[in-house]
Amino acid sequence: MTAPYLDPTLPTPERVADLLGRMTLPEKVGQMIQMHTYDGVPHLIEELHVGSILHASPERLALAHSLVEETRLRIPLLIGEDCIHGHSFFRGAEIYPTQLGMAATFDPDLLERVARATAVEVAATGIHWTFSPVLCIARDLRWGRVSETFGEDPYLLGELGAAMVRGYQGDGLSDRTAILATAKHFAGYSETQGGRDASEADISRRKLRSWYLPPFERMARAGCGTFMLGYQSTDGVPITINEWLLKDVLRDEWGYDGTLITDWDNVGNLVREQRLFPDYAHAAAAAVNAGNDMIMTTPAFFQGAQDAVAQGLLQESRIDEAVSRILTLKFDLGLFEDPRLPDPERQREVVAQPAHRALNLDVARRSLVLLENDGTLPLPADRPLRLAVVGPNADDADWTLGDWAGASGQADWLMEGHPREMISTVLDGVRALAPAGSEVTYAKGAEIITTGPDPKGAFFPDGQPRPHIAFPVEPDEAMIAEAVAAAQGADAVVAVLGDRIELVGEGKSTATLDLLGGQVALLDALVETGTPVVLVVLASKPHVLPPSADRAAAVIWAANPGMAGGTALAELLLGRIEPSGRLPISWPRHVGQQPTFYNQIDAQHGYRYADLTQEPRWVFGDGLSYSSVAYSDLRVAAPAVGLEDAVEATVTVTNTGDRPVLETVQAYVRDVITSATWADRELKGVTQVQVAPGESVEATVRIPVADCSIVTARGERVVEPGAFQVLVGPSSRLSDLLSADFSVA
Repeated sequence: MTAPYLDPTLPTPERVADLLGRMTLPEKVGQMIQMHTYDGVPHLIEELHVGSILHASPERLALAHSLVEETRLRIPLLIGEDCIHGHSFFRGAEIYPTQLGMAATFDPDLLERVARATAVEVAATGIHWTFSPVLCIARDLRWGRVSETFGEDPYLLGELGAAMVRGYQGDGLSDRTAILATAKHFAGYSETQGGRDASEADISRRKLRSWYLPPFERMARAGCGTFMLGYQSTDGVPITINEWLLKDVLRDEWGYDGTLITDWDNVGNLVREQRLFPDYAHAAAAAVNAGNDMIMTTPAFFQGAQDAVAQGLLQESRIDEAVSRILTLKFDLGLFEDPRLPDPERQREVVAQPAHRALNLDVARRSLVLLENDGTLPLPADRPLRLAVVGPNADDADWTLGDWAGASGQADWLMEGHPREMISTVLDGVRALAPAGSEVTYAKGAEIITTGPDPKGAFFPDGQPRPHIAFPVEPDEAMIAEAVAAAQGADAVVAVLGDRIELVGEGKSTATLDLLGGQVALLDALVETGTPVVLVVLASKPHVLPPSADRAAAVIWAANPGMAGGTALAELLLGRIEPSGRLPISWPRHVGQQPTFYNQIDAQHGYRYADLTQEPRWVFGDGLSYSSVAYSDLRVAAPAVGLEDAVEATVTVTNTGDRPVLETVQAYVRDVITSATWADRELKGVTQVQVAPGESVEATVRIPVADCSIVTARGERVVEPGAFQVLVGPSSRLSDLLSADFSVA
């Protein structure tokens, strides 16, 4: 009890060195292992000496802590969890819109508040570490994890990711409401083959530097506590052992001194699917030598790493480096003095507190994107209405929350989901907020899919559950007839269509982006009634909409809007709020257009396919308000600038309609002549302005000249002198943008 490592007055490096000197090799290797608790807890503590656990129910967490107290050195556990958009798997915690939904706000300050509120709730439940934010760029919408991303633009990813890191980590790890943030999945994981999850990423180092690495560099320099590696390999080298990426770039070039953790059983993958090593001794040695510190859910690493030392494949000093980083986190969090156990009294005080509930509603409101409107919206609020709310997602509470939340299935102790009374579906919201005397009729109208077991078995080789296979359900004439009857004679139909959890997530990429099951037949029948149809796509990501969607009176995207989603949607329909969300990701016309993203490098013959335009249905940055806005008089403060300067672009934004707007002013930069092929324009700045009806305001965006860079053919990021343009407007569409010239000396 008098050991120096237990003395909180000593500097952390001294405490780490003392403790490390007392540990056996098995104890050191155990500290490098993070394990799930699905198979129980005692063997993890007593046999593997694990340093961290994840996916632990409250009961298993309590047992784990009690067992640690009986160990020789009583090194506290580091507790991790996928708290992606709120405290995903704690019953009654606040669940916000998915990360992609939050990205539609284009508001870093708002996301920082969400992360701060999440950290406060998470910390009270004994969790120290969230595996968020996701910095993957979503370019192929078939990929199953699009909803976990901030969309397709590197600048937006960096802005929103940095905001969430600030929120999670608060005033520093010594703050008891702070939790460790994780930048993931480093790097290029989303550059899939055909949208298939965890496939080989066919990506050059220049392409990595151009688009995929900048958000991660931002996180490294912003002090994000941990980085998680992707599953994939790049140019034949698994990220797990990619020394160029992990050492040369992350450690040496960026100066990152935080902790690296593999994703789920990456080291096992080196032996099995990737087949680079004959056994776990060689795989463990390669992973540790490449720079990994913590190994997630590879129990065979425990013996493999010890065998690697015995065989001379791995120096124990490298294990000491990794363990030192892990222990440093634990000392900096103060876990030796206070293991930050679950605090029921604190939970009653902070979990889903009124301020967090109000914040959630605000974020849900801001996440909704109005894509089309013929004037039907907002619905009249000064008289009773007859409304038909139809569709398979109109009253699905669990899918309103989306993936990584309760009933999404990753937590075996919360399979029933979060409390139903905390969740507002679209039907709930419309019923609650429709004008007094209104008649609201509900009909499901269609089923989407059914599922069946994968013939290859219940589990992947890495031990994760193998998702069931999805089978679209044929249209049901009786269900459609019921929905049509509800629509006939109504003032409006709110048709809530989309996808389901069985089609979203790890290992659940889709070959199609169509609305599956009976949904297209349902929408076809509804528009034939002549009643105005408001199509709400409540879905994890953009989908290909059928021709009948062109006949809808309005189209809204609600990207799994969270617990307050139904209330926010009803407010939008009835004009109680103004639509302000903007697309963080392009919306395709056909799955064959994949990948769709606005900053593609132009091609000589690249304006269309032989049978279809290459233009997406809606572009990055698109979104309507209930008013109309005009941009004029774009000018730059200085037409000639140097590398240390900033470009200040000011534009006049005029509200030409009769309702207030929150306008998202987007500034793109074009390097007119480049030494290597480059995107025509890139988002480099955003500002949001409130504009009253008839009012004009000046909006200024400041862009550091250092951000106006390209990556040369040699892979070097530089600002090349010469002519530039700044393009400002309401979306990434060229016809929406004003331009002004400037030059870099």
